[in-house]
Formats: sequence, structure tokens, C-alpha cells
Amino acid sequence: MMRAIKVIYHFFPVQLVLLHFKRFQILLLFWFLLFSTLDGDFMRSYGANALFLSPEYLGEVSPISAAIVGIASGVFIMSWNITTFILFSRHFRFLATTTKPFLKYCINNAILPIVFLIFYFIRFVQFSAHKELLSAGTIVLLTLGFLAGFMILVAGSLFYFFRADKSIIRRMTPVINNPKLFKSRYHQQEGKLSESRLIKVEWYLNSPRTIVRKTRDVSHYSREFIESIFSRHHFSAVLSIFIAFIFLIIVGFCMDSRFFQLPAAASILIFFTILISLSGAFSYFLQSWSIPFLVVLFLVLNLLYHYDVIDPSNKAYGLNYTNRNQRARYDRDNLLQICSDSHVERDKENMIGILQRWKARQKEAKPIFYVINTSGGGNRSATFTMNILQRLDSLCGGQLMRKTFLITGASGGMFGATYFRALARIKAGSDPSINLQDHKYVDDISRDLLNPLFSSFVARDLASPAQKFTVGNYEYIKDRGYAFEQKLNINTRGLLNCQLKDLAADEHEARIPLLLFSPVITRDSRSLVISTQPVSFLMRPRYDTSMIPPISPDAIDFGALFTKQDPMNLRLLTALRMNATFPYVLPNVWLPTDPVIDVMDAGFRDNFGEQTAIRFMNEFREWLRENTSGVVLLQIRDRKTGGWENPYQSNDITEVITKPLLLLQNNWYKMQEYNQDDLLSLSQGGMGFSFRKLVFQYVPKTEDAGAALNFHLTTQEKRDIAGALENEENQKTFGRFQATLAPRP
Repeated sequence: MMRAIKVIYHFFPVQLVLLHFKRFQILLLFWFLLFSTLDGDFMRSYGANALFLSPEYLGEVSPISAAIVGIASGVFIMSWNITTFILFSRHFRFLATTTKPFLKYCINNAILPIVFLIFYFIRFVQFSAHKELLSAGTIVLLTLGFLAGFMILVAGSLFYFFRADKSIIRRMTPVINNPKLFKSRYHQQEGKLSESRLIKVEWYLNSPRTIVRKTRDVSHYSREFIESIFSRHHFSAVLSIFIAFIFLIIVGFCMDSRFFQLPAAASILIFFTILISLSGAFSYFLQSWSIPFLVVLFLVLNLLYHYDVIDPSNKAYGLNYTNRNQRARYDRDNLLQICSDSHVERDKENMIGILQRWKARQKEAKPIFYVINTSGGGNRSATFTMNILQRLDSLCGGQLMRKTFLITGASGGMFGATYFRALARIKAGSDPSINLQDHKYVDDISRDLLNPLFSSFVARDLASPAQKFTVGNYEYIKDRGYAFEQKLNINTRGLLNCQLKDLAADEHEARIPLLLFSPVITRDSRSLVISTQPVSFLMRPRYDTSMIPPISPDAIDFGALFTKQDPMNLRLLTALRMNATFPYVLPNVWLPTDPVIDVMDAGFRDNFGEQTAIRFMNEFREWLRENTSGVVLLQIRDRKTGGWENPYQSNDITEVITKPLLLLQNNWYKMQEYNQDDLLSLSQGGMGFSFRKLVFQYVPKTEDAGAALNFHLTTQEKRDIAGALENEENQKTFGRFQATLAPRP
């Protein structure tokens, strides 16, 4: 029994697994992230598992997309083998005397890859059947596609190393067969080879013909000889990684072609490949100097960034960044000047003119004033918003956009609302044949946005951040923000590919509802209100200056702040992205101010757009009281009201420690809802006009069926979102909406 245990313990595959856990645990982190993602634990709410289990290429899940992920999986596994071979081979010198040392190493190092592939296929079949609702035949084709891609990559890699083995043997054989030359070149010493760094291995997996073989004694070889063989293999391994990196650079330069926009899972695996290679290189070449080197590298990069030698920041496409001396001052005095009494009165007069023109377009003397709020929530909110707006437009005879004056909100919800408004604008103008209730527009807005984003992050942001493009007279760097906008533009049939100045006239004449975007400035959490119209009256609440001390602006009029930077040249796609910049997924957009500021997702301050809408209504309450029959606020939200969804619970001892740190993060949107409900109740009594709030909420049929908060939806999630319109509460709300359309005496 003890003999059997010792044999197993000194078996090469077992020793390799143990060595992974004893040394360089950082490499196991990548495997942990992959297993956790596939199991649905890591980034569950963002649907990260769908990227691996339902990969899209050229807009569809196909054997080709599965094959690309298979190739990327092969790249990741081979890179892991190469990196660990370089790090571990010094501990197993018997490999140097075998034929095809790297192949032997891969065979014996296959436990983790095999377990991963088995787990992947189990989860893939489950996900494809229950989430994507695919047939058994389709699942088989996708599986074969993955395997084909994986096997092609592995076969190509091993062929490369076989050629390297033959080259090494051809060069080493004359030396080995000539004792004098061997001794002079490798300084063979008397006595045994030092075993201080060796790990005892008695048996190893060899080949299908001789499955298990006993290791050879290599103590009679000099250390120089063994190291010379390994160094030649290491060179071949490093060369293969270098070739892969060059390939990424080429892909980055070709990414404008949709054929080079890889599935997101493939991009993530390639990214992990780069990280594994870098971490292995640091450990092998620098060893104990790794951390000091990283510190010095960080300081150098920080210095280069400080003096603008390198610039990884993302910009607002359309704005003028060229003149550093004319950057907008971002300080208290300038903000107060922008929202001075004279500026506020001027902007209010302009807005009242728009309100009057909106009223003139209505059929009633005192019409209902409709406002739309839509919440953040990635593609699930965009899709739910489009579904709701189509139903509402149908209920009011295709007049929803004519009746609506204002649209506010965050992130994905504004994607759906802006696309619907664009369709209505084209229908009213150049193409009356458009059917706003056509389900193809729901399909458009629900299409994947993650694949080009992650592909660009790996191939452009990391590998080749040098390509540029122009908007008007200004030049910008292509990065994942650019890739995101381009894919959103394709998904929405090019209707959002315009600048603010292209929409200003229609909004000024009230031919289309007014859009207000409100990304958050990270420096101080103020909102940056982006509009085609001047809106300095939204920069701070309306208050009685004789009774309340001066209030500092907590919002900023984008057009007024950047008056010298061509603010109306801003792309609508960029405004949407700025309003939906979730950390790390999309890059924060920095703006030409002094000091420099950057913005991120509007949802961090006003995820429902309600605060902005309330401030607008409060500012024009006299006009609303005299000219309308009241206000109806249509709120479209991707989560339940009341804060009952996803309660923060402590299930294990580690969460007792992390709960104080994560409590605010987990309850952030709930706190917004509580505060805004309080604000709305206080405002309702003082506005002096009839006010109603109608809430449409996405509630999944079951918890497991709920759509994830990301920019990718599965087939099952899309169906669940569409089905949410039929739940009891939403049906009642549709009935209440119809009641507001009834003629008034």
C-alpha cells in the first residue's frame, strides 16, 4: 500500500499539479477565473458565462464562432504549457534526455486542461439547451466546431515544437558523439549533478505505445549540458509567444473589418495568454527582482503619462482637444458664472419657446405633458425599453413621440429610447413606411455589443494602440470605446451616427422629444448634462435665494462649459457611451478642462433619470400649470421597485469582513430609489399641477431566467424580457396609460 502511494506521489503528472500549487500560484488564478466564470459564479450579474458558452462571430453563434473559441482555448492552454515548461523544467532534468521533451511535458501536464475541457463541454451543452434553446443537432455542430479549432491549434503547435526538437537533436548529436568536444564545450565535472533543485520523479507518461515509462538517471550529465538543451527549447517557446503577440498587433490594425472582430471569449482567453506569458517571463528572467522591476516600470510609465509622452485616455469624439491654452476652467467661479441669473433666464426663455412649439403640435388646448424615464441596465434595459415604447406607441396610435416632451435616463435604457426616437424621426421625415412596432427593431437593440469591445481591448488597447480616425477636423485614437460605438452604430442601422448639431433644429422646433444625458464627473460626482439646447437652469435646484444660502451647482451644462471646444460636434454615439460608461468595461471619457475631468455612467447618480426630470418640471412648474392638464411620468426600469431585488446577505464568514466595505456598493441603486421617491413626494405638493407616475418594470418569470446586466443577451433572456410586458403589474400600468389618453372636457 505504501509502495503504491509512493509511486503515485512520484508520478510526473502528480508532481506537476503539486508544483503548480506550491510555486507560482498566480498562474492558477487564471484557471480559477475560467472555472468560476463557466460555473456562473464570477461576474454572474453581468452574464460573463454567456460570452464563453454562446460565442458570437459575424453576429451569430455558429460552428465558426465555436471554432475560434476552440483555437483561443488551444492558445491559452499551449501558452500555459509553454510558460510552466520554462519555469518548471529545471526541476525535472530527466526531460532533457527524452525525445520531444516539450511533448512529454504537455502530456504529463494535461490534468488541468482536460478537467477544464470536460467542464466546459458540460456547461456548454446545458447552456445551449436551456438558455439559447438550441436543438441537439446544432449543439453537436457547435461542439465539433470547437474541437476542430482546438485540435488544429494544438496540432500546429506540436508540429512547430517537433521541428524545434529535430533541429536541437541535429545540432547536439555531433557534440554528444565526440567526447573531446563534449567535454571542452560543457566542462563535464566529476561527481553527480547537484540535486538541490530537483524534484524526484520515478515514472512519467510517455506515448500511446508505451504509456508509462521510468525516468532515466541524468546525474552523469553536467549541469551545463542539461541547461543548454532546455535553453534551446525555451528559445523556441518564447519565439512562439512572440509570434502570437505579433498576430494580435496585426488583428488590431485590421479590426475595422468585422471579420477580425473575434468572439469576446476568444479575446478574453488571448488576454489571459498574454498575462500568463508576462507573469512567467517576469518570474523566470527576473526571479527575486520581479517586484522591484515592476515598481520601477510603474514609476517610469507614470512619469511618461505625467508629461504626456503616452496618453491612454479616451476622448469625447467630436470635441476639440488641440488647444491646451483654451481648455475650459473647471472651478467654482466658472461654474457659478455659467449658471448666473442672466444665463439661466436666457436659457429658460429658449426652453419656454420649445415648450410652446411642443404645445402647438398637440391636438388639445391643454395636453398631457409626457416624460419618459428609462433606467440603466445594459442590453436588458435597452431591449425592455424598446419593447415598452413599441407597446405604448401602439396604444396611442403612433403618437408617443409627438406627445412626449422629455426623455432622460441612464446607460442601456437610453440606447433603446434614443433608437426608438431616431426611428420615429425618420418615419415622420424621409421614410413614412417605417413600422415602429416591427419586432426587428427589438432584435437590433438587443444584439451583442461585448464581442467587439473585448476584441478591441486585447488587440488595440493592449497590442496596437496607435491607429487613429477623424471626426470633423479632429483626430482620435481607436480603442474599445470606438469599437463599441461602431458596433452600436451597426446594430441601429446607422441612425445614431450623427452629431448633436444634426439634431438641434428638430429638438428646438419640438419635432422630436428632448434628450438629456447626464454622465457623472468622477472628480466630484456632479452631473454633466448633455443636450442640444442650453440648460444652465438645470445646474442647481430652484430655490428662494432670500431664504436659503447660496447653493453650489451640482450639475453642469455641457454646451456652456465647452463653448470653445465645439460642443455641438459631439457624436450622439459618444454621448450615449459617456452616459453608459460602466467601470473597466468601457473607458472613462476625459474632457478638455483645467484641471482635467473624466466622466462615467449616469447610473452612479441617477440610474432612472428621475432626478433630472423632477428638476426640469420644478423649474417650469408655472408653465406646466397654465398650459397642460398635468404631467405623466413614464418610468421604464429593469428591476423591481421597493428594493426587494438581490438583498445583500452574509452567507459565510468572509462576508462578515467584506460586508462593511461592499454594503454601499450593493445597495447603491436602492438608496437612489429611496431618495428619489422622497424627492418626488416633496415636489408633488409644491408643483401645483396634476402629476402621475406610471412604472413599467422588468420582472423575470423565474430567478434563473432573469436577463444579466451586460451588453449580451441569450435567446432565452430576450424571450423573458418580451414576456415581462404581459405580467399583471405591467398590464395594469398599460391600462392606466390608456386612461391618460382619454379625451378631457
